[in-house]
Amino acid sequence: MPLLILKSKCTMNPRPLGDHIIVKSISAEETSQAGIIIPDTVSKERSERGEVIAVGPGKMMENGQRNVMEVKIGDKVIFKKYAPDEVKVGDEEYLVIRMEDVMAILED
Repeated sequence: MPLLILKSKCTMNPRPLGDHIIVKSISAEETSQAGIIIPDTVSKERSERGEVIAVGPGKMMENGQRNVMEVKIGDKVIFKKYAPDEVKVGDEEYLVIRMEDVMAILED
């Protein structure tokens, strides 16, 4: 999966288009059977969880209206493991996913 790098000296806020969602990956530490904590950096699998940073306006339908986006900024979501594209804006790394790849919203 390619990594898109956008370099700029100024602070930029990514604004997704259509049904795209920008998320910040949430690392999930695991504990082995022996009680050893295995940090996410050891795992070869990408996190399936993230916090929503920005939400597009929704996919344009044939009738000219937009699909409703079911997530909002600040939501913690579970998404398909291999769905996201990695994007780096300045020093920050984000994942870009589509609404259809979101499987659940984590609620407190």
